[in-house]
Amino acid sequence: MSPNLPDVVLWSIPAFVLLTVVEIVSHRIHPDDDAAGYETKDAATSITMGLGSLVFDFLWKIPIVAIYSGVYALTPLSVPILWWTIPLMLLAQDFFYYWSHRGHHVIRVLWACHVVHHSSEKFNLTTALRQPWTSLTVWPFYLPLIALGVHPAALAFCSSANLVYQFWIHTERIGKLPRPVEYVFNTPSHHRVHHASQGGYLDRNFGGILIIWDRMFGSWVAETDRPVYGLTKNIHTYNPLRVATHEYAAIARDLKAATGWRERAGRVFGGPGWQPAAPAAPEASPAVVPASDTPVPERAA
Repeated sequence: MSPNLPDVVLWSIPAFVLLTVVEIVSHRIHPDDDAAGYETKDAATSITMGLGSLVFDFLWKIPIVAIYSGVYALTPLSVPILWWTIPLMLLAQDFFYYWSHRGHHVIRVLWACHVVHHSSEKFNLTTALRQPWTSLTVWPFYLPLIALGVHPAALAFCSSANLVYQFWIHTERIGKLPRPVEYVFNTPSHHRVHHASQGGYLDRNFGGILIIWDRMFGSWVAETDRPVYGLTKNIHTYNPLRVATHEYAAIARDLKAATGWRERAGRVFGGPGWQPAAPAAPEASPAVVPASDTPVPERAA
């Protein structure tokens, strides 16, 4: 029997709308010339991507739920849904979220999905809604939880709670929080770093609810310089279809131009900036030393 857990995303929609309005008003009342702020077309694109993700996620859930249900039916383990097991499942889901998020930054075919969320050059609460339409790549990272006896519905609840938590950290209107909070939790300061395109900030701060995973596994960086948001090569489009598919199109172009299977594998499974090794330069021939006219003395007997 499926556990009866609330749809936290649905219940959070009024809060999303209210907080977004408050943030927009705050930018107008107290403008910050250095802040990325809002831009109407950009915000509209982010909202459109969010609405589209709801449709596509519903479609992707059909095969994912079938796989999860099959694994759950085969495992001899079962985690009960109790007041004290839910926090433990949230903690475990956040741990696997960290690795899923990190994987989607360092493997190009996964990055093609996640790049959508980083494609805005703004950073505000509507950026949180800029979600991919191809999230089918996420499910393998959570299979261990299902195999350990976490019900698929419980995993869906924890994933939704994680997503809702991350909404409020997409803002420039909140500075650094007290040190204990910054040390344990993902905050706007940590997440601004994650969305920045500067070299020292790239591929950092992958945590969902907690930042302790980044501290443990060496991917944490503090916010020092003001972030510049977006991609290292921005796409300069508000077309939702292009936003959703531009990296897949780039992979297809690279595969077409590839000269061998090793390069094709690198273009798909290497990092987003992967390039084939340059051909080795031919070795220079050793210089020929002309023979000397001076006679060589005989070796003594």
